[in-house]
Amino acid sequence: MKRIVVIVLALTCALNLAAQSINASPEYIKALTARWQGERFEDGRPKIPDSILERLKNVTIEECWAELMKLGYQNQFEGDWTLLNDDPDAVTTGRAVTAQFMPMRPDLEEAIIEQGKKEGRDWKQKRTVAWVINTLVKGDVYVTDTYNKEWLGTAIGSNLGSGVYHATGNGMITYGHIRDIERLRNVEGFNVWCKGFDPSYMRQTILVNYNVPIRIGKAIVLPGDAVLAKSGGVLFIPSHLVEDIVLTSEFTKLSDEFAEDLIRRNIFTAGELDSVWDENKNKMFLEWIENYPGQLPMPKEDLDRYLKARNF
Repeated sequence: MKRIVVIVLALTCALNLAAQSINASPEYIKALTARWQGERFEDGRPKIPDSILERLKNVTIEECWAELMKLGYQNQFEGDWTLLNDDPDAVTTGRAVTAQFMPMRPDLEEAIIEQGKKEGRDWKQKRTVAWVINTLVKGDVYVTDTYNKEWLGTAIGSNLGSGVYHATGNGMITYGHIRDIERLRNVEGFNVWCKGFDPSYMRQTILVNYNVPIRIGKAIVLPGDAVLAKSGGVLFIPSHLVEDIVLTSEFTKLSDEFAEDLIRRNIFTAGELDSVWDENKNKMFLEWIENYPGQLPMPKEDLDRYLKARNF
């Protein structure tokens, strides 16, 4: 009986190894992101709506981080970046495509190249670094862990960087270094959050898999996470939380604007509005919203749903 069990386990392991791919399977990604209830890409990643990602650009790092901390997500932020284009107003949002790199080892490289052949990838130049870039689509943010390697470990140069921007329309995040910065700065609209610059190119680092959980400094990133990258740092937001975080931020801005208006008109003092609102203040806020001048930061139906969930 024991022999039969051992044989079954051996066959199971063999089948799993045979089915292993450089990229995570859609089933695995769906299992990792099971709390997401919306549309998905064919690769299994959550397809966060473009409209939410656009609105996310107006959320501050602090507002977003505060909400994540309240919800128990304390390992989502990484700071201390070098930007390709050092712009204090820099912002990139999108859906994470994660890539894990490791130090070069001949037998590992051979195994990965052989797997790449089976999967029909471009393996002849052994440039595994391009494999992920070839899968990127609009709205993605390429997020790589190159374990902060400098010499012979840069994640992109001018050609690959141009490929990233052409495919995604976005910047990228790498826990590591980049090269060809003078040429990369000529790619209009492109920015990179990295740990530094180095003139060498990737020869002692190899891609091992992508669309898997990775670590970016102190942060954990899952495939499909929403990326919020600004000059002050980068946040990786679980897909199932991003819409509510955006709405919470937008509501906070509206409520602050409401309070400032009432203070300016001497209806309430700052102290009276800085406490928990009672039913009367809630009612006044709803009336104020109905007569709001200009365009609300969110669709009215989203605001109504948000207020209803919070018993306004």
